[in-house]
Amino acid sequence: MMRLRFFLAAVAALGFFHVAVDARADCAESPAPRVNWSRCLIDGRDLSDRDLSQARIAEASFQRGILVKTNLSGVNGYRTKFISADLSGAVLDDASFIEADFTKANLSDASLKNADLRRARFFQADLRNADLSGARTMGADLGTANLSGVLWTDGKRRCAEGSVGQCN
Repeated sequence: MMRLRFFLAAVAALGFFHVAVDARADCAESPAPRVNWSRCLIDGRDLSDRDLSQARIAEASFQRGILVKTNLSGVNGYRTKFISADLSGAVLDDASFIEADFTKANLSDASLKNADLRRARFFQADLRNADLSGARTMGADLGTANLSGVLWTDGKRRCAEGSVGQCN
């Protein structure tokens, strides 16, 4: 009887493991809306002008990636790394980038309307002329970010030329 219980428990555990594996990201999947690249390394890839809307990219890495004019609207980018990535002109509207790292990223002319940027890191990031209307920035590290010409979170105020770390 004890062996039967052990056997059934092992089969159940294997069945659970199988389901968990099926739910994992497919890092070789082609770029497309709703793609699941969670925890994938996409470093250095050129994804310019691609539609990645509603994608799951939590804890993924796009270091030195080229995402010029890429549609990242509605993505789940929790703790995603965009270190030294080019996101100029990209659309990140209604996306969640809680604790994401945009260190030295180029976000000039990007749209981040209603994006959740809480506790995100923008160390030496270039946000010139970006749109932060409605974005949540509580706890975000903008201390050395270039905010020249940014449309601020209130959707009304433009940051003055030379604004670094705060919207003047």
